Amino acid sequence: MTSEPTESWSISIEKDYLKFSAAHFLIFPDGSAERLHGHNYKVYVDLQTDLDPHGLVVNFKEIKPMVRALCDELDERLLIPGRHPVLTVAPAACGHNLEIRYRERRYSIPRDEVLVLPIGNSSAENLATWFGRTLLERMRQSWPQLGIVRLSVGVEETPGQRGIWTLRR
Repeated sequence: MTSEPTESWSISIEKDYLKFSAAHFLIFPDGSAERLHGHNYKVYVDLQTDLDPHGLVVNFKEIKPMVRALCDELDERLLIPGRHPVLTVAPAACGHNLEIRYRERRYSIPRDEVLVLPIGNSSAENLATWFGRTLLERMRQSWPQLGIVRLSVGVEETPGQRGIWTLRR
């Protein structure tokens, strides 16, 4: 028995301006951690849906600014995993800073330079997860009728090395 071929439609977004620069450090399973350092991250988005009545998955002119806005939220920040079981973040004594503690390490950073994300570690795959879930939420707000078949977000920390999050329906 031969099955009938099916068609699907998707868009892929990869632009030089869909990027952000941020600092972070990874915490490893053995409890060791990287030194604080930064990357120039790039973001990639693939979206599969049914075509709308105008023959579009979504309008590139509408989704690219949405992705760019998320990049801007992460840009020039220290990214801290808010769901790590040992790392803590609290207001510093001076009031304008946050104190970030991991074991013997203590960082006091101005509040507006820190972004505490609901992730367990600041790896590329966890950043892709945050980015993808946040993008999905914003897409649902903007296009509640959109039937997403697949959404995939890649966050590249160095050329050729990226974490990818994918949602399939």
